[in-house]
Amino acid sequence: MLENVAFGLRARGIRASSARATALGLLDRVGLGERAHNRPDQLSGGQAQRVALARALAVEPSVLLLDEPLAALDALTRAEVRSDLRRQLAAFPGVRLIVTHDPVDAYALADRVVVLEQGSVAQTGTLDEVTMHPRSRYVADLVGLNLLAGEMRAGVLHLPNGTQVVAADSALSGPAFVAVTPQSVALHRREPEGSARNVWSGTVTDLDRRADRVRVRVTGTVPLVAEITPAALIALDLAVGQTVWISVKATEIIGYPA
Repeated sequence: MLENVAFGLRARGIRASSARATALGLLDRVGLGERAHNRPDQLSGGQAQRVALARALAVEPSVLLLDEPLAALDALTRAEVRSDLRRQLAAFPGVRLIVTHDPVDAYALADRVVVLEQGSVAQTGTLDEVTMHPRSRYVADLVGLNLLAGEMRAGVLHLPNGTQVVAADSALSGPAFVAVTPQSVALHRREPEGSARNVWSGTVTDLDRRADRVRVRVTGTVPLVAEITPAALIALDLAVGQTVWISVKATEIIGYPA
């Protein structure tokens, strides 16, 4: 393994002793100094990823490209390596490019994000800009938000189908998006009473169980995804094909220019 990490330096003409010393220092840095003389088949998946990172850093590149660095790891190992990789990348002085299909990797490792959809750039910006203000349905799905687009007038978003969505902010005007978190979408078996200004009916089309949460996809005049607890799923007795009512508080509607 030591020779593997030193290979790039040796290829550049660095003396063997110096190359090995640098390689050993990098293996220490990624927590594998004591395994420097192990064979590749003696490493776990996470350890192999750390060796690959050390080998890449050894030649002091100006640009570091990591293509799906965590894709082949199990969930527990992925979390451990992700945490270590974040520390290593923070100390790297050059440009860091990470290619990933996992939004969690982007949240943990990136400071700027470029989202590609079918080979074209769908959106680019800081992590906060992309995750809080998605500009397409694809990006919204990726970051876990509901997205609606329409014309904002006097604090009301007018959707293309004529439906109105009331927002708390009345200053925004013109073409606009609104983002709604699944956690802010309330579900009811009967039309709710009270002061909620955003109430619509729809049909349950999907129930996606995720550990301690359930994502409920509802289609209708305002298609939205709600996130509820398994206990709420049982209490509401929900099933695909059922008619439900949706309510969203105006204060939960986040509007921004299109």
